[in-house]
Amino acid sequence: MAVLDLRRQASTVPDALMVPDVRSSRPRSRALSIALRFLVPVLLVLAWWAGSASGALRPEVLASPGQVGSAFVELARTGQLLDFSVASFRRAAAGVLLGVGVGLTLGVLSGLSALGEELVDSTMQIVRAVPFLALVPLFIAWFGIDDAFKVLLIAVATVAPMYAYTYLGVRNIDRKTVEAAREFGLTGPRLVAEVVIPAALPAILMALRICLAISITGLIAAEQVGTKEGIGYLVTLAQEYNRTDYMVLCVVLYGALGLIFDAIVRVAERYGTPWRRQVAFR
Repeated sequence: MAVLDLRRQASTVPDALMVPDVRSSRPRSRALSIALRFLVPVLLVLAWWAGSASGALRPEVLASPGQVGSAFVELARTGQLLDFSVASFRRAAAGVLLGVGVGLTLGVLSGLSALGEELVDSTMQIVRAVPFLALVPLFIAWFGIDDAFKVLLIAVATVAPMYAYTYLGVRNIDRKTVEAAREFGLTGPRLVAEVVIPAALPAILMALRICLAISITGLIAAEQVGTKEGIGYLVTLAQEYNRTDYMVLCVVLYGALGLIFDAIVRVAERYGTPWRRQVAFR
């Protein structure tokens, strides 16, 4: 009887395998996705415009969008807008590259090696606990008020987040993955480049996003001292002459700089970790 039951069950099995019904969300169109990203900022600008037009927002408190646009055109015609933006971007990029490079190296070293953790971690925790803005007077005394001071201040501001997230990402790698790679002959720099960094890449990219956001704060603090070009210098001029339109324009420029940095990280995430896009619900 048991043999007959097995034969009956086997006869009911279909000849061809059936494709399982996988529940997947249909991705939105590119145009709709971009529109949703800019929906809230556009609504805020419209509310700002309405408040200025109705008189609820006085010009001496907050310049209207029209005044900010006129200030933008004024600086663009003189060429100062491009020069100041490029100068700020150059300082921020140099500081981020230095801080991220050091933090990434120390994070990998501390995450892979117990000796590296013992040598590095306590020092990095001290750096993380000290507010980088408190180092401004000391850095001025050490490095003067030239670009070296500004780049190093941004680097110090970004090194601790990159170290912490890289360390966490390396420590979360499955130990068996590293051991298997070593069995295949991967050691030293090849092990780090081909196994450790790709496995810890989501944490590293998140650290990069945080570092880029912090670099804007460091840039604002650095450009308030001894600067003749840059967005921070424009902020100083706006404060001296009480130009609220210039002040708001500087905020917009810093925001645009943050969007550029975020776009760079998004591109890196898109091509570096393509599997993460399948997690989010649409």
